Formats: sequence, C-alpha cells, structure tokens
Amino acid sequence: MTGAEQTDERPPDAEALAFLTRPGLTRLWTAARTRLERNGLRPAGTIRLEHLDAQEREALSLLLARPVTGPTATIRLPDLDTRLRSSAVGRGLSSTLEELGPPLTDRRAARDAATAERTRLWSTVQTELEATSLPAQPWTARWLEEIRRGGTLARQDPRTATTVITQAVQTLATLFPATDPRLTPASWGRGELATRATGSAHGLDDGTLLSRLVLRGIALARGVEFPADAPARRALWRMASVTPDEVSSTVLAYGLRPTGGTWREAALRERADHHMETHLTLRELRTLTLNMPPGTRVHVCENPRVVEAAADADRTAPLVCTSGSATTVVLTLLDALATAGCAFAYHGDFDWPGIALANRVMQRYAAEPWRMRAADYEYLATRAQVNGTPSIALTGPSAEALWDTELAPAMDVLGIALHEEAALDLLLEDLG
Repeated sequence: MTGAEQTDERPPDAEALAFLTRPGLTRLWTAARTRLERNGLRPAGTIRLEHLDAQEREALSLLLARPVTGPTATIRLPDLDTRLRSSAVGRGLSSTLEELGPPLTDRRAARDAATAERTRLWSTVQTELEATSLPAQPWTARWLEEIRRGGTLARQDPRTATTVITQAVQTLATLFPATDPRLTPASWGRGELATRATGSAHGLDDGTLLSRLVLRGIALARGVEFPADAPARRALWRMASVTPDEVSSTVLAYGLRPTGGTWREAALRERADHHMETHLTLRELRTLTLNMPPGTRVHVCENPRVVEAAADADRTAPLVCTSGSATTVVLTLLDALATAGCAFAYHGDFDWPGIALANRVMQRYAAEPWRMRAADYEYLATRAQVNGTPSIALTGPSAEALWDTELAPAMDVLGIALHEEAALDLLLEDLG
C-alpha cells in the first residue's frame, strides 16, 4: 500500500477500502477505536495485539510495511496515523475509522460535557433553594445529598433534570414555607398543587419523578420512612396537608351489609336489600365501618358483568369486582373486609393474565378458588365446544396456578381462553 500523501477529505478508493475491511484487520481497528475515543480522538500511545493468527499477521505486515511474524504486535498510533496518510488510503487514523464506521465518540469530551452539565444543574438548584426558606430547614441538605447519590436525576437529559428539580424545590417551598417543618402548612389538593408547580394537574401523579422527589422531601421533613406502596404515599401526602385524588377511582361492590350504625353503612345495607350495585371511592372507604356479620363469605370476581347479572337475578351473596386488575381502591376494600373477619372465594378469567391476578388475590387473602380448578376449566371448554361457541386462543407467557398445579397444564393442552362470562350461570347458582 504505497502512494502519494492525500488529504483526509478524499475518500479511499475501492481497492484501499477493500483492503481496510479485510478480516485480518478487524481487531486492530477495534483496539485503535477504543484508544482514540479515550484519548480525545488523538492518535497517541500504543496498542498491543496478542495471539495473532496467520491472516492477521499478513494483513498487519501489508498495512504497516514491515514484517509481523510473531504472535504479538505492538503498534504506535502516531506511526499508524502517518502510515495511513502516506498510503493509498490518504487520510489519518481518525478519518479512516470514521470511514469504516460507526462514528467515533470523543468520550473524554463527553465526560467533560456531562461534568459541566452536572455542575450547572446543581448550581441552578442552589440558586433556586436560596430564594426560598428551605436552606434553613435541617432536612434540606440530606434531601439534596440523597438525590445526588441516587443518580436518577443525573440520568435525565439536562433540560428535564433542571426542570424537575426546580419544580421540586418550588413545591417543597410551597408546602413548608416556614423554617419549622412541624408547623401545619396550608391545605392543598394534589391536582391544585401540581398545576401550581407544573401547569398540569397530573404533574404530581404517582410514578412521576417529580412526585418521588417531593415525597422524599416530605418524608425527611416529617421524619418518616419513604413510602413503599400507594396507601403509604397517600398517607404521606396527607402529612403535608396535601389531599390526594380519592374520588376518581372506584371499586364495584354488591350485597355488602355492614353492621355499623351510621347512615353510610345503612345506605349500603339498603342498596343490598334493593339488589343495587355500589361504586365505592377511596374517600368513602376511609369513612366506612365495614364490620360484617360473623362468618360472612365474600365472593370476588374479575368482570363487572358478573355483578350486573347477580343484581338482575336478585342474588344476595356479597360480591366484590376487581374490574380486571386489583387496583389500590379494590385492595383497600378487600383489606377492610379481611380485617372484619370475612372469608373470600375468587373467580376470574381462564387466561394467563387472569391466572396471575387470581394468584395475587388468593395469596393476599387466603381466598378459596371459586370454580377455578382444572376440572372447571375442562368442563367449560367442552361445553363451549359442544355449543359451537367460537374459541379464543390463549396468548402470552403461561402462569402457574398456585392453587391447582393441574390447571396451567390443562390450559396449555387445550389452548383456549375462557372469560368469566363462560361460567356465568354456574357463578349465579353459587350466589343465591
């Protein structure tokens, strides 16, 4: 590979490119790329290639214009850069690697830029803090340190990180305007507070980075542990006089007859007597006294159609519907009924998500399977086939039914999904 020196702007000809891409040079380019990206894209230092095979020795000999005969070769990157420029390639090492692809990354510059961004971020945070009463509060320094150590904020893009931490500072300053965190702040609705901080009523919804940062600050200010679940998060919001949304999510119930003496319990009993379903909010559940008659057996279903059919048929057994997934409000009701000493029986869809949900409910409440065994599935599948009911194929990853080891294999064999409505007549018999 000889020829007059060319500029880096001229692409190598087809013959030179074919030579550069031969397999015997693959390890050289990989090692050179790694070294250049660490060096700020400067061809400096050496690389060492070991355990060279015959193909690699031949390719290196041709490229370097010197014999490489041993199993090891040490190559100075400045010499390689000069050799490439003076050969038919006509460009330096950095340009050659760019031509071979992928593009080079200046990792040193990237690290320096990331460091500069982090410095700007924390400088912005400090400026925002100094404009509030938060620096005078003893928990603020620990809050910032935990955020730094956690690294979640630093992994965001710079604009997002700056926006979120600024909003977190402003929100906490709103909640704790005085230097003594024991003083009761003004009351806020969470949506109202979120709108003030972010412009969106959903800015402090569960799962957002902003809500996690603000809750961590509240926990430190109040001297409690960071909440591990949704009920604990709501309780922590209330400790800062923030009212979470407790009315938009509901649980569908039917036939509940609590023995409490307030109008709330009386209303539930009256609705049960008139065979009317009830949608209960978290707010209502906080005020209800769900003392049930001794030995009450509560049936739990997955689909609202079961509740509707039970009401139409004037069934009397208590029934709670998960509506496809046991959300916080569903679990709150079931927890209250469990505390009152109720026993549970569960039925859901015979599909893999249905089995997973059944596992969750049965484990949490020691619920009995309600027509949810392998024999029930096989009977319903056979009946659907005899009746000519179109079948629904099982999809997704399988799940073992913890209450019946034979159920999942039976479902795998038949490959049919059966929704709860397929067993509706049988379920209504049990609810009489």
